[in-house]
Amino acid sequence: MANVLAGDVGGTTTRLGVFERRSGRPALLARRTYGTRDFATIEAMTMAFLRDEGIPASTLSAGCYGAAGPVIDGVATLTNTPVRVDARAIADALAVPHVWLLNDLEALAYAVPVLAGDEVCVLQEGGPNRSGAIAIIAAGTGLGEAVLYPMGDRVVAKASEAGRTDFAARTERDIIVLRALTREGGRAALEQVVSGPGLVNIHNALQRDRCEAGIDMAAPDAPSAITNSAITRTCRTCVETMDVFIDAYGAEAGNLVLRVVATGGLYVGGGIAPKILDLLTGGGFLAALLAKAPFTELLQSVPVKVILNSEAGLLGAAQFCSVTSGI
Repeated sequence: MANVLAGDVGGTTTRLGVFERRSGRPALLARRTYGTRDFATIEAMTMAFLRDEGIPASTLSAGCYGAAGPVIDGVATLTNTPVRVDARAIADALAVPHVWLLNDLEALAYAVPVLAGDEVCVLQEGGPNRSGAIAIIAAGTGLGEAVLYPMGDRVVAKASEAGRTDFAARTERDIIVLRALTREGGRAALEQVVSGPGLVNIHNALQRDRCEAGIDMAAPDAPSAITNSAITRTCRTCVETMDVFIDAYGAEAGNLVLRVVATGGLYVGGGIAPKILDLLTGGGFLAALLAKAPFTELLQSVPVKVILNSEAGLLGAAQFCSVTSGI
């Protein structure tokens, strides 16, 4: 049985993998992670990956990539990194018959039906409607959202660019953050708050670059340092920053559920959620998600789960490729 190529192209890192096509869930055969800007093109990165793994491109029947940006006619330029992904260029470089390009949240959505129980953490059991839409939200370098719609015996994912929509302040602390962002850039986008860089923006708004933990807010690892400081409670502003972040994350998750009436469930993906799992289970995330009267009861019925599999986006791309190209 021919194998399929999968890619998950993010703003910071790119994962590439080769999977054996199977009914149910494709099986991973090889994978590697690269810096997204380590190569001149994604096709050059892919050719290096196959060469390093000793996998001839001729053994591949198809490929699918998820990219962190809007996809137009098989081409995407990443939202937060000036990298272009072109499905036709990849197909031509590898001489692979079919290569599809999805938004990265679309790709993540296709993994949801095949995730195992130990690959998710349940925040709210709820009672899923099997015919209802499933919402996916994921914060990392940016913020992405998608919806998975049941269509008979298959599912169809649809992406959005919700991360660039306007941030809606709900609390006095939110207003402080909103004012700081609008003062600097004229408007406040949602992912300027709910993302890794958003943690820095929140911290700066609350305490103008000063940090009890001595974190350099201009350093690339500042979001991770803020997270660790919040978890260990070594800086009061880092703790408050994380509170604002979790509250805003939960509020937007609830907004997404209501927008698409996601009675099938809500899945929280991205690189941040698994790292702050204890904080997400602390109550603030769900409290903000549920604070949507008169629809609190509806929201309480929606299963809410955190995706723990860091390679779910790669799996989803392989799953889409396997199903679309035929088993």
